[in-house]
Amino acid sequence: MSRGKAKTRVGIVRSSKMDKTVIVDVTIITKHKRYKKPIKRTSSFKAHDERNECNVGDKVFIIESRPLSRTKRWRVNNIIERAGGVGEDDLSMIESEGGAQG
Repeated sequence: MSRGKAKTRVGIVRSSKMDKTVIVDVTIITKHKRYKKPIKRTSSFKAHDERNECNVGDKVFIIESRPLSRTKRWRVNNIIERAGGVGEDDLSMIESEGGAQG
């Protein structure tokens, strides 16, 4: 028996405060049926992040899975793009060079 293809989405991580869980916002742009104006709709999904790798602002690929908790039915498949900004490696490099003042 085949279960069919699992649904997939691409979204941005909005929150990563929970242990092994991230909240992913998926934005879909559709046209209004009558007026043909583009409408932006955002849906939130709770996704399982086994290794706690995701940070806020990361672009992730999520895939549908079996229920993992009461509200968690998705899991992070991979991280497409990291959020811009200063990471921990950059901070340690700046501190070792003596560039951080204050």
